[in-house]
Amino acid sequence: MSFRNDYIHSLAGQDITNKSDSDLRSIFTDTLNKGMHGICFSPYLQYQEPGSLITEEQIRKRLEIIRPYTKWIRTFSCTDGNELIPGIAKEHGLKTMVGAWLGENQAINEEEIANVIRVAKDGLADLIAVGSEVLYREDLTEEELLAFIKQVKSELPGIPVGYVDAYYEFCNRPAITDACDIIFANCFPFWEGSHIDYSLLYMKDMYHRTLNAGNGKKVIITETGWPNRGTAFEDSVPSSYNAIRYFINSQNWCKEDNVDIFYFSSFDEIWKLDSEGDVGAYWGLWDIDGKLKYSK
Repeated sequence: MSFRNDYIHSLAGQDITNKSDSDLRSIFTDTLNKGMHGICFSPYLQYQEPGSLITEEQIRKRLEIIRPYTKWIRTFSCTDGNELIPGIAKEHGLKTMVGAWLGENQAINEEEIANVIRVAKDGLADLIAVGSEVLYREDLTEEELLAFIKQVKSELPGIPVGYVDAYYEFCNRPAITDACDIIFANCFPFWEGSHIDYSLLYMKDMYHRTLNAGNGKKVIITETGWPNRGTAFEDSVPSSYNAIRYFINSQNWCKEDNVDIFYFSSFDEIWKLDSEGDVGAYWGLWDIDGKLKYSK
């Protein structure tokens, strides 16, 4: 084995370099069947997007698809029907990381916060995420976000509360890091232009930087993944082969090192074409119709 391949093998815990497409898909299937810690749950169907009303029926159908493969789900919102997801997930025996989606609209923010508190008080939330990437998007100031975190923590003693953002935000914003019971870090080597061969090492570095910033607090990787279609970003190339490799490597690592990961994502989200370009719609393990994308 060459030095390069030996190096990559040491990162992955399993030598999957130079595997045929068929062999790689078999390993993917085996890895998926062993189960994930968690997955980011998207309930949206074709022609739906945030703001669309989500029905109980579609939530149940979507959860039935992913239920055999994960212990946890992560939700992103507590309005427009998304607040129904945690209760249905609990019926399926799943643990829940429940999110309140915060943005520039104060009325919606207040509704999201009120609903996430109600869901948690009903015993349907194991973890609470107050906002997702609002600092990255510059939708709220740090002070505004801290006020929401403080409000939720005061209402929900005993339930771990945190905030989701790119890993480096926790390195750069100690007040936010201090306010979180658990640090919820998004780690995307793809969006930093990493070649697939070095993507796992890149994610490990992101994770350990966040650990250092947290000074002993638990860190959960709340999003990581690789798209199978779209435009390349620097050395990051979308393809089914690369998406499969990234999934296998990340799942092997999180089990070996006991790192909690919510894989991104469950289903393709076509609505993201407008906001994230052609690559944004193709991060799911299942396509928009609920078909597993990488089986043999």
